[in-house]
Amino acid sequence: MRNKSRACLVSAWCFLMIFFVTAVHGADYSHEVKAKKISFSWRVDGDRLAVRLSAKTTGWVGIGFNPSEEMKDANFILGYVKKGKAKLTDEFGVGETKHSPDKKLGGGVDAVLVGGSEEGGITTLEFTIPLQSKDKYDSEIKVEGDTVVLLAYGPGRDSFRTRHKYRTALKVNLATGASSPL
Repeated sequence: MRNKSRACLVSAWCFLMIFFVTAVHGADYSHEVKAKKISFSWRVDGDRLAVRLSAKTTGWVGIGFNPSEEMKDANFILGYVKKGKAKLTDEFGVGETKHSPDKKLGGGVDAVLVGGSEEGGITTLEFTIPLQSKDKYDSEIKVEGDTVVLLAYGPGRDSFRTRHKYRTALKVNLATGASSPL
């Protein structure tokens, strides 16, 4: 009886570990671009974009879509992992060098956190966002053609208030995976 209970406990533990690993790391991504110490992986999943960001930092990682000029009008998703728990924010580029949470501006939070980890000095964040949100602070993300993508990460501090340590802008075709620096 004791061995049967132990076997059930081990089986339950294995199931939970497999579920956790699949939920956080198991998503398959169609495309990936890398820039310096950050990578952006994605797949189009119906009317949503599934995203994985990884960077060599213990701070935040972030992505912005479709700015009109520098950071202005971009849809930003930033996140970090603190004590094993991922935190995400959905923001809008209110100026060339400033963004603010959509919710604070009267919009909504359209990003859905899938998971995150911080291991070996690398922060990884996974989430989904709608390709066409009804939020006025989110521009449409077109799969065909070029999308301007801003990638950045912050220094080793879990705070959305720290300025980026690295940033870059890319032109990306989300359907084909083709990319080039801007």
